[in-house]
Amino acid sequence: MAAQRIFIVEDDLKIAELLAETLRKYHYEVETAKDFDRILDEFEAFDPHMILLDINLPSYDGYYWCRQLRLKTTCPILFISARSGDMDQVFALENGGDDFITKPFHYEIVLAKIRSHLRRAYGEYAPKQEERSVKVGRIALYMERMELHVKTAIIPLQKKESTIMEILLSQHPKVATREQLLEELWDDQTFVDENTLNVNMTRVRKKLADYRVQSSIETVRGAGYRLLLHEEEM
Repeated sequence: MAAQRIFIVEDDLKIAELLAETLRKYHYEVETAKDFDRILDEFEAFDPHMILLDINLPSYDGYYWCRQLRLKTTCPILFISARSGDMDQVFALENGGDDFITKPFHYEIVLAKIRSHLRRAYGEYAPKQEERSVKVGRIALYMERMELHVKTAIIPLQKKESTIMEILLSQHPKVATREQLLEELWDDQTFVDENTLNVNMTRVRKKLADYRVQSSIETVRGAGYRLLLHEEEM
């Protein structure tokens, strides 16, 4: 089973690194925030199962970032803060947090809360939901796992790669327009460079080629992209 990913948003580098080091000892995959003006970008790149979020941060506080993150994820968000007032905890929960841990903290308590929330979100206590998938011929995409199954091959995908394949499979045999793809991949198309979609599509094509998938993605000039199934994968 792959390690669960935890994203730490903490501007005290010493605390962030000590916490990260402790979590790695327990086999979690950990990233710490590097640019506190680009938290959403770093979140999307890492795609974590959980976020540990401080309140006092440069530029914008943790309440702000929690609200922004909640537009993109339902993963557990645990506030970690030296603030200990009742209203601080109320604000944390009302702005989308799932729990509040006061500094200085005992690592045993932090680990217990992390395990508890991960179990509720993904483990034995998680609500049982039917897994979403889309299938065309012998190609199947499992969205929650971000895995593309082609005959007997299992291909791991990044988040944007998975979104692109979901749209292409759902639209098959029709063309998926550039507008459709841009709308699903980015919230605000206005600020997306025209070449950005091309770059992401190239990555998907390379991934398919690396795993010797014979089906291909056709560029339909002036319209968008279409999935072409190879006869052996129909």
